[in-house]
Amino acid sequence: MNTEREFVSESILPDAGTHDASAMARGQAGLPTGFTWRERHYAIIETLSEWKASEAENHAAGERYYRKHFWKVRVETGETMTLYALRQVKAGENPKRRWWLYTIES
Repeated sequence: MNTEREFVSESILPDAGTHDASAMARGQAGLPTGFTWRERHYAIIETLSEWKASEAENHAAGERYYRKHFWKVRVETGETMTLYALRQVKAGENPKRRWWLYTIES
């Protein structure tokens, strides 16, 4: 099986009101049930894996801060997509650009 991976790194618009409330209650980003990218809607039908990426914080000696939460998901088109959410946007960044489509595998 030959899988092709495309690097995208573009912001997406998650479906409003569909984020995983149980994950949010634990202080994590809540994966929505779908999102819009390039004016097309995608429904997430399966979560294949998830992980976090950390960064060292300058103000806290040796502490790690999980800045990004990643998910590899399958969407209704059959494609596998890697999404990530920024826990907090940096100063000066658009706060609505918190969710990103990282890669697509077809």
